Amino acid sequence: MCGITGWVDYDRDLTAERATALAMTRTMAPRGPDAEGLHLDRHVALGHRRLAVIDVEGGVQPMTHGPATLVYSGETYNFQELRDDLAARGHAFRTRSDTEVVLHAYLEWGRDFVERLNGMFAFALWDSRTEELLLVRDRMGIKPLYYAPTRDGVLFGSEPKAILAHPGFTARIDSDGLAELLTNAKTPGHGIFAGMHEVVPGHIVTVSRGGLTDRAYWTLSAREHTDDLATTVARVRELLDDIVRRQLIADVPLCTLLSGGLDSSALTALADRALGADHVRSFAVDFVDETGGFVPDDLRDTADGPYVQDVARHVGCAHSDVVLSNAQLAAPSAVDAVLRARDLPGMGDMDTSLYLLFAEIRRHSTVALSGESADEVFGGYRWFHDPAAVAAETFPWTSTALGRGLDLLDPGLQARADAYLADRYREALAEVPHVPDASPAERRMREICYLHLTRMVRTLLDRKDRLSMAVGLEVRVPFCDHRLVEYVFNTPWSYKTYDGREKSLLRGAVADVLPESVAQRRKSPYPATQNPGYERAVRDRLAAVAADSSKPVHAYLDLAAVKDALSRPLGPTSLQPTRMPMERVLTLSDWLDAYHPASL
Repeated sequence: MCGITGWVDYDRDLTAERATALAMTRTMAPRGPDAEGLHLDRHVALGHRRLAVIDVEGGVQPMTHGPATLVYSGETYNFQELRDDLAARGHAFRTRSDTEVVLHAYLEWGRDFVERLNGMFAFALWDSRTEELLLVRDRMGIKPLYYAPTRDGVLFGSEPKAILAHPGFTARIDSDGLAELLTNAKTPGHGIFAGMHEVVPGHIVTVSRGGLTDRAYWTLSAREHTDDLATTVARVRELLDDIVRRQLIADVPLCTLLSGGLDSSALTALADRALGADHVRSFAVDFVDETGGFVPDDLRDTADGPYVQDVARHVGCAHSDVVLSNAQLAAPSAVDAVLRARDLPGMGDMDTSLYLLFAEIRRHSTVALSGESADEVFGGYRWFHDPAAVAAETFPWTSTALGRGLDLLDPGLQARADAYLADRYREALAEVPHVPDASPAERRMREICYLHLTRMVRTLLDRKDRLSMAVGLEVRVPFCDHRLVEYVFNTPWSYKTYDGREKSLLRGAVADVLPESVAQRRKSPYPATQNPGYERAVRDRLAAVAADSSKPVHAYLDLAAVKDALSRPLGPTSLQPTRMPMERVLTLSDWLDAYHPASL
């Protein structure tokens, strides 16, 4: 995994800038608790913090071979095949690491080498022959990578905080940046802070004396699907078996995240099978005082606990529940840790609980497999199957009652955010590839799938990366393997729903390894606490913020709406209409207080 950062400046000698390069690198310390490294040359500074996962002793970075120096974050899952190929071509290796394989692949095949990589990665590669820097990000955007062009080069880092640590960059936010952080659809390349960008997933940014260029090496494309249904289900299973086998490779303890839903249960079962006699370890999150007291709400029909136990018994995995209290969820230290991890406003208790879950898992494991993105790949969310949401002229997840969470903000700000979202929706829709002669219904469902795979999933991947790496835990996401994504994207919607339910292809592919209860369970999202004591704590915090006129967030609030929300009785579940907007205000307030972004 790891954290990377750096600086290119063609107008100064960066060998004299060790202190600044080191300060930028050390912002990445939680991502890489095991080692620190710097590479300084006349016009480039590269920093690396390492989380040792493969070849613990040998994979030290920055890594140099000949004219090329690499700082790398992530995993290349096909590195062993690539290593064999490169060795046959005369390359000699000093380590067992995938990092060295990536470095040699560049020297053998040039910048097109990235098309050969299967994995989750973000890396920077400096070529001293051309004095060019390549910034490369994986196809689905699993690993983050930000950059900020300067007059004479670039600043970059795994997270915004690395760039913010440079004295030449100031945290500023313009109207588009503010609208972007208030929407629930991640715009490719947008970095929120003015002057900061993300490397678009599947892209290479080249930095040279002539400036910056941006090239796509991968995009989702439309192809005719010629396999019949039975062949398609079998192919999905074949891909999943291969993907899970590859992603179990690690020289450190590994586990799975198990919610009792179809996605995480499938990965847990397949991982356990692949490991053979060594049963996989699994972890789930739960909340104090909720076992036996669960109340169905708009998104969750059932509690996770019974299904988690069904899977653990069926598979035979070593399972642990991480049970969190209101005090833990509302603790200022945890709330601040989440903010510092994300560098942006977050999702309230759903972020805090995930962070605390990861912190506990890290005491036992260094790598975890997660079911993230299966809903986007296979069509799992309920709005995929809601005709009104599908027909809405917006991102379908934002058309639901829970899709905005802006009710307590100034109406003018809400209107600007809505207009911004409408523009981004039109841009996204114009990108969607289609096959000829598809029916209107198939065309629309391809659009819906594309929007999820390029806008929604990246928000969730970013959240998972930040909160896991904040405690030095590597989370792998098998359902984001680009081979699986490409294949399922091009299957007809009728295949994805062939049994009349959500995620039909996945259910059909893995039903044989699951207990019947889980194979038939309806989609249930990541849980939020239903304990009313937590909402009381949220309301107390919001009341304090509303009463303090010195708070920067006041400029963005509808104080009458806040007062009205605070006067309403506590609702019966976590998803009552006021809960999410309250947490939206609090996370925005905390961010403004901590980061002090200047307005443009």
